[in-house]
Amino acid sequence: MALREFKLPDPGEGLTEADVVTWHVAVGDTVKVNDVVVEIETAKSLVELPVPFAGTVSALHVAEGDTVEVGTPIITIDDGVGGASAPADAAPVPESADGAQEGRPSAPAAPAPPAATPEGEIAEGLIGGTTSTGRTAVLVGYGVKQTEAKRRPRKGTATPDAASTPAPGASDSSRQVPEPSPAAAGGGRPLAKPPVRKLAKDLGIDLSAVTPTGDGGIVTRADVEAAAAGGTDAASADATSAAPAAPSSRPAGGAASPSGGETRIPVKGVRRMTAQAMVASAFTAPHVTEWVTVDVTATMELVEKLKRDKEFRDVKVTPLLVLAKAMCVVARRHPDINASWDEAAQEIVLKHDVNLGIAAATPRGLVVPNVKAADRMSMRELAEAIGALTATAREGRTPPADMAGGTITITNVGVFGVDAGTPILNPGEAAILAFGSVTRRPWVVGSGADERIEPRWVTTLALSFDHRLVDGELGSRFLADVAAVLADPSRGLVWG
Repeated sequence: MALREFKLPDPGEGLTEADVVTWHVAVGDTVKVNDVVVEIETAKSLVELPVPFAGTVSALHVAEGDTVEVGTPIITIDDGVGGASAPADAAPVPESADGAQEGRPSAPAAPAPPAATPEGEIAEGLIGGTTSTGRTAVLVGYGVKQTEAKRRPRKGTATPDAASTPAPGASDSSRQVPEPSPAAAGGGRPLAKPPVRKLAKDLGIDLSAVTPTGDGGIVTRADVEAAAAGGTDAASADATSAAPAAPSSRPAGGAASPSGGETRIPVKGVRRMTAQAMVASAFTAPHVTEWVTVDVTATMELVEKLKRDKEFRDVKVTPLLVLAKAMCVVARRHPDINASWDEAAQEIVLKHDVNLGIAAATPRGLVVPNVKAADRMSMRELAEAIGALTATAREGRTPPADMAGGTITITNVGVFGVDAGTPILNPGEAAILAFGSVTRRPWVVGSGADERIEPRWVTTLALSFDHRLVDGELGSRFLADVAAVLADPSRGLVWG
């Protein structure tokens, strides 16, 4: 047999490590080239990682939840060259904390691996192939996923231990194996999305003891938080199943959980990257924030018209879409705001395309994917792009490329019922605009003898900008012009 180690590849964007979220294979499974075997979380997104060679899974070297450095072996594949693989039941049994071996059943013997077949030229974008830029493809996202890992059927109800023979030369630290799911022995793994599964692991919650409230029996984030607040564990599973999940992880009155104490959540992945980026931005770029309150009744009327327009019947039309279009139009009117500061060269870099960032709150933290060349899109194209971007972000699957290269950002705090805020700049950008809630307020309309008070749709816009390259006049003109387009969308036709 020939054992081949697959090491964690460089996920790009200067990242040096990743967290293992979910294994999609176990020891004894048969995989083909480009089958997705594991889902990892980088500091920017969730990424499905395919294996670059075929054979039988011989060993998993890291457990779900582990943080792994680039270049660390994560899985060993027996490609079947030179003979049959070693039987899985010869694998060592993991040791407990006191050094004694646990009495778990060993994994059944793996079936004979398929004969190795010579690989032909690999299609562009697949593992081992090239991308349109000439780089070697290492992750899903460079190309289309064409196959899926197939798990070998198992007998009985208990899930065998995932221990296996470690790869030759592997260090002691690389011989960790994932613990079997507590629910597997009870007849199946609990249904939960990777971010929810990771939250449960961080909080020490047994998913099999959590009562699911999501569609199709899926455990939701709220279910896990409720379990954490109530001190739910395997021993209290019966009591949990008899009571509905609490709506919040924070008991009434803001007190800690009934058992007292505290819960510590490791800061990893997106949350750690966001924290570092925000600190760097806040203490590097001199922030200035300006506000304007504007009557957006005309924008709300436009939104209702577009919702009835057959050209927009299958896309989501919201005030945010009109604001996004207004930002693009006004950025071309004031191109100096679509820029970044090059500290090393002491230069202002003007960007020719408006890559419009849309801040999105996700279970993994705040991410800011951006619509590339948004200023070149029609309203319909922009609606489609924003919809696709936000949907992918909420699923936690935004690729790093979608979060790179942004030039200006919108953060929609209005969806939370917030009127305004002082947003912190996305690193590398000159401006970010906070969109407050749109509410009905009494407003003075008309002038002179026609002046009167009417209920109107009103919102507040708050623009933060980097005062090194955006002075007060430019920032004020940009904000005033965006407000003007929202007050009268026909201005966009004139300025566009």
